[in-house]
Amino acid sequence: MSRIGKMPVTIPAGVTVNFDGSVVTVKGAKGTLTQEIVGDINVKVEGGEVLVEKKNDSAELDAKHGLYRALIHNMVVGVSEGYTKKLKVNGVGWKVAKQGNKVVLNVGFSHPVDFAEPAGIKLECPTANEIVVSGIDKTLVGQVAADIRGIRVPEPYHGYGIAYSDEVIERKEGKTGGKGKK
Repeated sequence: MSRIGKMPVTIPAGVTVNFDGSVVTVKGAKGTLTQEIVGDINVKVEGGEVLVEKKNDSAELDAKHGLYRALIHNMVVGVSEGYTKKLKVNGVGWKVAKQGNKVVLNVGFSHPVDFAEPAGIKLECPTANEIVVSGIDKTLVGQVAADIRGIRVPEPYHGYGIAYSDEVIERKEGKTGGKGKK
């Protein structure tokens, strides 16, 4: 039995959850999300809670039980509060700026890199060294943040690169001068 799967998902005010056989639809103030449910999983909406139940005790359903409960919880939080990821840009002369629906990154290449804003995601640059990725889909927010970070992954010697705001970069010492050979 999945301990996560057994926990009910509380539905906040202003959010509606519907299940029609194989698709869960969650509507809220920030938007609408859907998730297809595959397998012998049943979703019940009772009172102000969502319960995810499995129809039999197979190992495959044990894994899906907790997964679908977590996905539904992420959808409820997304349409009510939303998700954000913050990235920081660290490098001499490196900067980012928002131009229309894209972010222009000057991060040490011979040319600026344009990153277009995907559908369902909002990109902001509050300072020249900060990028904020926000949206209602937790998976999409995390993937877009990872894609931006992948443009220039932080390196361990100087710490240059694009990193998550809460990421700790393990620093290396680098080469020492040596005292010469005798």
